[in-house]
Amino acid sequence: MVPPDDFLHELRRRCDTHGILFAYDEVQSGLGRTGKMFAWQHVGAEPDIVALAKGIASGLPLGAMIARAELMDWPPGSHASTFGGNPVACAAAHATLDLLLGGLVDHAHHVGEHLRRLLMPCAREHVRIAEVRGRGLMLALEIVRDRASLAPDPDARQRILQGCFERGLLLLGCGPGAVRFCPALVVSEEEASVAVEIFAEVLRSVLAKA
Repeated sequence: MVPPDDFLHELRRRCDTHGILFAYDEVQSGLGRTGKMFAWQHVGAEPDIVALAKGIASGLPLGAMIARAELMDWPPGSHASTFGGNPVACAAAHATLDLLLGGLVDHAHHVGEHLRRLLMPCAREHVRIAEVRGRGLMLALEIVRDRASLAPDPDARQRILQGCFERGLLLLGCGPGAVRFCPALVVSEEEASVAVEIFAEVLRSVLAKA
């Protein structure tokens, strides 16, 4: 779910007013996934703290926390981690950052826009799709029983996921009725096009019977 821009700015303002730290969980959305290095950069409501993991080391076990300098004055022994500082994971993180800064973030933005353009006709064709939402290569379609109630249809969603799997396309659900498209950031426009062709075929098969 993508909040309205003014929502995050208002949260930032209220945190400032009441002396509350403003933190973002960018474990999934960070490091290029949304077409910018961090998802918050789309709106500019700057955080005090950002949590990172997963993509930071391309799947190897590594997490990180970024915060303003005045918040990072912990004395020795205040923090420890079983996986923190693992040399192999840190080497993977360095390589990942080189790729991201070398053009992969922009690539995720451009291929994500291509993927969104291909998915929009699916939503127009089927009244059981409420919306296409997201940013960059973090997109989702909401499968509903009807657009009047917007009640999610988890059974239809599962049949869609299974139908795609049987045709060689791996997708995951999110929430009670959504199908998400979160491919590797190196996905090509051609691969995205093939994925949507398979997805559209499955939609016609499943939603026609639903």
